[in-house]
Amino acid sequence: MDASLLTFFEWCEATAIGHAIRSSQWLFPAIEAVHLLGLCVLGGSLLVVDLRMLGLGLRRQPIGELAREVWPWLLGSIAVMVVTGTALFLSESVKCYHNQAFWVKITTIPVALLFTATVRRRVARTGDMEPTARTKLTAIVSLALWFTVAAAGRWIGFS
Repeated sequence: MDASLLTFFEWCEATAIGHAIRSSQWLFPAIEAVHLLGLCVLGGSLLVVDLRMLGLGLRRQPIGELAREVWPWLLGSIAVMVVTGTALFLSESVKCYHNQAFWVKITTIPVALLFTATVRRRVARTGDMEPTARTKLTAIVSLALWFTVAAAGRWIGFS
């Protein structure tokens, strides 16, 4: 890896926020708990639409309507996860620098966000009652991207 990037990660860890979180007995677990609650809301809002796009569940509700209803929950959960994820990162930046799971997560997040905000949103918005092959493929890609983010994030704690 790039030495200047390591220097940046060391600077992040040396911030007052990073130090405060590391020094506190309860701050890291409290922030992580909120982060995981955000993950639950994010996962729920993604799953309910992606599963509907696959034709599994909530078959009486049009895909587009369901997607519009959960969009604010999706955005709110992303905001919570960005804030709490940044705080967690600041508390152990150097560990993250050396962690392959972190790099998988951090490179997949922008792809998943971009896909969700553009392709998935457009396909879901035009979705009607019956999912098409395009709708199903979009849901599968969405699930794969977000599963990768979640699995890599969980793996950070094990490595």
